[in-house]
Amino acid sequence: MNRSKELVEIIGKRFLISDGGFGSMLQKHGIKTGDAGLNINNPEAVIRIHEAYLNCGSQIVTTNTFGIDRIHLEGSEYSVKQVIAAAITNAKQAITNTSKDAFIMYDMSSTGKLLKPLGDLDFDEAYEAFKELVDFAKNDVDGFFIETFSDLYEMKAAILAIKENCNLPVIASATFSSNGKMLTGASPIQVVTMLENLGVDMLAVNCSLGPKELLPIVDQILSVATLPFLVQPNAGLPRFDGVNTYYEIDPIEFASYIGQMIDMGIAGFGGCCGTTPEHIKACIEESYKHEFSYSPKNNATRVTGTMKCVEIGNRVICCGERLNPTGKPKMKLALAEGRLDDIVTEGIKQIEAGAKVLDVNVGIPNIDEPQILTDLIIKLQELIDVPLQIDSSDPVALDRACRIYNGIPLVNSVNGKKEVMDSVFPIVKKYGGVVIGLCIDDKGIPPTSDERFEIAKSIVKEAQKYGIPSHRIIIDSLVLTASAQQKEAIETIKCVSMVTKELGLGTTLGLSNVSFGLPNRPLINRTFLAMAMQAGLKLPIMNPFDRELMGTIDAYEVLGNFDEGASSYIENHKDDVSTVASSSKSISSTSDNSNDDSNSASVLFDAIVKGQKTLAVETVKQMKDIAPLDVVSLHMIPALDKVGADYDSGKIFLPQLMMSAETAKLVFDVLKENIDSGNDNKKGPIILATVEGDVHDIGKNIVKVVLQSYGFEVVDLGKDIKASEIYDAVVNYNPIAVGLSALMTTTVVYMRKTIELLRNKGIKIPVIVGGAVLSQDVCDQIGGDYYGKDAMETVRIAETIYNKIDRK
Repeated sequence: MNRSKELVEIIGKRFLISDGGFGSMLQKHGIKTGDAGLNINNPEAVIRIHEAYLNCGSQIVTTNTFGIDRIHLEGSEYSVKQVIAAAITNAKQAITNTSKDAFIMYDMSSTGKLLKPLGDLDFDEAYEAFKELVDFAKNDVDGFFIETFSDLYEMKAAILAIKENCNLPVIASATFSSNGKMLTGASPIQVVTMLENLGVDMLAVNCSLGPKELLPIVDQILSVATLPFLVQPNAGLPRFDGVNTYYEIDPIEFASYIGQMIDMGIAGFGGCCGTTPEHIKACIEESYKHEFSYSPKNNATRVTGTMKCVEIGNRVICCGERLNPTGKPKMKLALAEGRLDDIVTEGIKQIEAGAKVLDVNVGIPNIDEPQILTDLIIKLQELIDVPLQIDSSDPVALDRACRIYNGIPLVNSVNGKKEVMDSVFPIVKKYGGVVIGLCIDDKGIPPTSDERFEIAKSIVKEAQKYGIPSHRIIIDSLVLTASAQQKEAIETIKCVSMVTKELGLGTTLGLSNVSFGLPNRPLINRTFLAMAMQAGLKLPIMNPFDRELMGTIDAYEVLGNFDEGASSYIENHKDDVSTVASSSKSISSTSDNSNDDSNSASVLFDAIVKGQKTLAVETVKQMKDIAPLDVVSLHMIPALDKVGADYDSGKIFLPQLMMSAETAKLVFDVLKENIDSGNDNKKGPIILATVEGDVHDIGKNIVKVVLQSYGFEVVDLGKDIKASEIYDAVVNYNPIAVGLSALMTTTVVYMRKTIELLRNKGIKIPVIVGGAVLSQDVCDQIGGDYYGKDAMETVRIAETIYNKIDRK
């Protein structure tokens, strides 16, 4: 559509003005929110809201399709196709009625479920749900507005569904919590890296926070973003007046914050929860007082894992080499037998030893490499949050692994052969990867640095034809054995220097090959490493268990003035008692005596903290001499308490909390077979429900898992549950508490009605309320007994309630 091209031209050239809150406007007109049939049964109301925003100056009409997908509409009388068609018709009618020149953006929101491993939704299932929306909408809209996503992995599925099935522009908006992270732990820099590399047209943030709270997040994003950036804050914090929920920030105050953000460099604005046409109008008037100051930042080479972002080009980064079966018979056997947990353990130990990126290779004969590589990537990302280097010569394996990878992967590799570039570059382009280019072509590895440099240049040139910019390429000048090709060792170093200085690209080398066939290999390795770092090497692929090799990096960083104040060096070497490395072999190759009775407790503790499910279950089964309740109270609960404390302090985030909780639940499932099933040992039940009108249950599901990990019995009623149904469940299950969840401001009133019904019926058990729109003030106003601000706080509340119960 021509309109879509016009939208792309506008983005970044002048302010793009979006609309504001939709649910708050429905509430203002006394219309129930969360009604999937609203577009069909009351189109006048929808059109009226669209018109109000258009008349105040909004240039974008986002369709009334928030929460519309096959997952949300399961069991509904309305089909996805029906709702989408009606929503787009209403948006078009509003534009016609107002004669405004506006763009219709399809509003694509989260499925409301967590993707595996944190939830039960497969990546491919999420993709198919989003693809269905694209197929129904793409011929009648000007673009897609992905918004209110709290999981970057789910955003990837949505973006791929759009990019693979149409050519319309994409605005992608992430939602951040008060800790400055997305719900699943992604930082603003991670978000920018993922969204820009996947090829969206504009970055955005919306919901959850007010404009004041968004300022530091906006600042972080603008410090690295190369794409234009749009903000849609909430109108501050929610309040409850006894009848309805409202927001505290009026249009003038809201606009003043937007003015600050304009000066910071945003390229567009709108509003989310609690905002109205008056808010948007005030922002437009405020914008006249400021100059459009969007300015893209310089590109940087970044790769990301589930929660870690690594920039390659400034500091020297260790890429762990140990997840490669070459020369490792134990790993070959583990791969052949499908024992992927053993390989994950090796990966965890490499990170503990200092690796910031992990190479992952499963290339052995007679296995299904695409399937095994994909399975291993999924397994690794359950417990490992650093970026992974996906290492395969099989394009099918690379494609499948990159597709399900949660983050921006480092792809190893391409070379100067045309057929290799033609097969790998499309994969790198589609999934936003950073690719390693090997200085080898059809003639083999050239002996001189000049010849290798020419191959590097040809790789960069060919990549540009596929739309891959040079900052997403890292060059490997290739290391040959000094024992057989001594003259060529220095040629590798020269090529590293040329790539660094003349192309300005990051460089990588596999170190260990240089010393093959020579005595005292560690000495050769670390000397070669020092030479290569001085030439510009930034990503050595090496053994992180070699402490002297790691120490060489630390020392170089100090002497090269990269490690300010020698802080990293001091932290890494403060406990050194000898200049001789204690070991340079894999930690996992030594016996950890994890089966000894004396060690089982500490192994179980660590396994729960790290979320190692298989190890935890195997260990607890061996603890037969310890009473099951003692295992729970002395080992399992203390491990969970440590995880909870780390979560509260910001050391870890939701994924680690969830994996530890699920691990503890599996341990408890093993133990409870031998625990007396009498009432004295029961904790609960606790009823959980998302209240009427609200179809979001991510938060509730998180609370459920964590409560169960602490041994509580949970009755989950689901989402959009009426007050009468919750009352019936209370009568049926006789719980110790009820937990109510709401994400939407407009459904807080149903939370209050539920509490009133319970009290009017004489139910006196405690009610815990929680959700993104709740606060202690709102809790007090609607009659809740406790405010569960997050899963760990809810556990503490549940323990308090349980401990008050008279169990005589």
